[in-house]
Amino acid sequence: MTSRAEQREQTRRILVAAGRRLFATKGYGAVGLSEIVRAAEVTKGALYHHFDSKADLFRAVLQEVQDEVGRKVAAAADAHDDPWTRFTAGCRCFLSASTHPDVQRIMLIDGPAVLGWNEWRAMDEAASARHLTEALTSLMDEGVIARRPVRPLTHLLSGAMNEAALFLAGSSDPQDLPDTMAALTQILESLRTT
Repeated sequence: MTSRAEQREQTRRILVAAGRRLFATKGYGAVGLSEIVRAAEVTKGALYHHFDSKADLFRAVLQEVQDEVGRKVAAAADAHDDPWTRFTAGCRCFLSASTHPDVQRIMLIDGPAVLGWNEWRAMDEAASARHLTEALTSLMDEGVIARRPVRPLTHLLSGAMNEAALFLAGSSDPQDLPDTMAALTQILESLRTT
């Protein structure tokens, strides 16, 4: 027998999944609440029980996408023992994951537009900048890269990778991904101590 709490959580998951499918395929602006509840096979009341608005549902979808990308990046990094390889594998994985159409639409295109730059940036920092800061600090502690202020470096690298992901989102040239990976590798290599 399913408890009421489990039913509520299941309804929430169904709403997030339906919202994600629709936001990814149509974009936030083209999706109405009626369409979301129809796709989720729930009532508007059920939607409003879990989310204050369409933007609130989108925030939950964005969080889910960011968490998934974060898990992929962590798995790619954790597959390596060498700290430098772990770091660069994570950065490359972020760019690769960002080429998926769902991720592009939800995380990179609609995310800043729907939530506003400040909220989107705060979510991005909570999702990935913390891990990037930890990785850079660890590399500095191990002498792999020169010691320097971590916060500005984190923002520079995060901004460069987000911008590269946005560039790839708008590209139709299959050569752009390997070219972008090569450019990222050059940037990252420039940080290493000799």
